[in-house]
Amino acid sequence: MAPMATHVITGAGSGIGAAVARRLHARGDELVLHARDAGRAKELAAAFPGARTLVGDLADPDRLSWAFSHQTLPERVDTLLHIAGVVDLGPVGELTPKTWHHQLDVNLVAPAELTRHFLPQLRVSKGHVVFVNSGAGLNAHAEWGAYAASKHGLKALADSLRHEEHAHGVRVTSVYPGRTASPMQAKVHQQEGKEYDPSKWIDPESVATAILTAVDLPRDAEINDLTVRPGR
Repeated sequence: MAPMATHVITGAGSGIGAAVARRLHARGDELVLHARDAGRAKELAAAFPGARTLVGDLADPDRLSWAFSHQTLPERVDTLLHIAGVVDLGPVGELTPKTWHHQLDVNLVAPAELTRHFLPQLRVSKGHVVFVNSGAGLNAHAEWGAYAASKHGLKALADSLRHEEHAHGVRVTSVYPGRTASPMQAKVHQQEGKEYDPSKWIDPESVATAILTAVDLPRDAEINDLTVRPGR
């Protein structure tokens, strides 16, 4: 009998990340859930009994290595799912370096650093790295400059990693969801000054289905890029 798969997941506290974590937890897989602090880790451990947690602030990627050195990292990693993200809208003429750095750190530099830490385990397991990107990773619109730049960078990170790790048997998938009903989307609507109606947007469960389709695909194939758009 094959060992249970072990998945490291960022962003499992809400939205798409929570949907993915629930599905993997329900089927009995091992979860290692990333949390930004100990309080959040406790909440995740309570929500997903049996799951392990890993604490480190994605907004401070320079310190992730230090944070992980004080914790026990999983010996086996089959899937690394980068689902956490932050968004802060504004015109280029008004965005401050602080706003740029926050989105670039959480959405791009931290995923690169997490990937660096888990690549040895992923090479051994011939595992899979999934980057949940965004429609903004393919097209940039007014007031989305910093967020879109971070997500365009994430696409480049995934594409480079795919070429580098193909010989090691590591699969790399970028998923580009359109607007999805989540706390992040509620914040976006607030920043846009629009009323938020979650029924108009993609259900996080649908994006989770797309992600798990890529993860569960037989080894003879690899989904490189997967765009998921609102169906209504």
